[in-house]
Amino acid sequence: MLKSFARAVSTAARISTRTATAPSTRVLEPLMRPTLCANSAVIRPFTRSIWMMTSGSSSGHRPTLLNSSRGIPSVSCGCGGLHTEGDKAFAEFLSDEIKEERKIQKHHSLPKMSGGWDIELNGTEAKLIRTIGGEKVTVTFNINNSIPPTFEEEGEQGQKGAENEPEIVSTPNFVVEVTKQSSNNSLVFDCHYPEDETGHGEGEEESDIFAIREVSFQPLGEADWKETSYTLNTDSLDWALYDHLMDFLADRGVDNTFADELMELSTALEHQEYIKFLENLSGFVKCQ
Repeated sequence: MLKSFARAVSTAARISTRTATAPSTRVLEPLMRPTLCANSAVIRPFTRSIWMMTSGSSSGHRPTLLNSSRGIPSVSCGCGGLHTEGDKAFAEFLSDEIKEERKIQKHHSLPKMSGGWDIELNGTEAKLIRTIGGEKVTVTFNINNSIPPTFEEEGEQGQKGAENEPEIVSTPNFVVEVTKQSSNNSLVFDCHYPEDETGHGEGEEESDIFAIREVSFQPLGEADWKETSYTLNTDSLDWALYDHLMDFLADRGVDNTFADELMELSTALEHQEYIKFLENLSGFVKCQ
């Protein structure tokens, strides 16, 4: 009887001990396992990333943490700009390009206009001014976007060599402004070089190399074309009236000879500004 009672007490003690210790063990397990998993998850990818960033792991030397031979350009001067291998190749190309453009440059100084025209330059804009019989004639043009595109077929391109390339000619739009002393307005002609260079009328012995696009009266002293002033478009204009307008310009020195000389002047100015742009671009790339 006493043995049975002792066994019962011992069994009850073991059960109570398990019941008291089991919850604490289960509570600690979830707190410990994520910590170990988190540490392992951080360490392995970081080690793999460093190994991927280093080069030459199979060689004898010790791999470095970061390889700066590519992707991080070096700065060789105090300008604070980047100096990459691409910049070096770009600068060499520009140097060769400038030499070639200087070789083919026809006019080292701008050609003169016949007829007593004075020239005023403001960057890419040029003004030709002439006074005749109390009237002031001003011709303004800009060389930007003055080179017409050349469209050639593939067969023609294959037959032509580098020496037979078409000559680049600047054909800018230009504005002729005629001012009389007794008038508060100027008669303004918007002119251009047509692609086909054909005359406006029929039966002409010599076709005009330039054409009038629009005609308008503009107030004196106005730099911009006023849209509120009536503008005569010549697309649907009577040929007789158009011919009189062309004769009006010719009497004031704006004729085919003038238009041809203006193309030569504009071409020389455009080439001069192009070489200057290449020089500025080369200096910018080389940080000079």
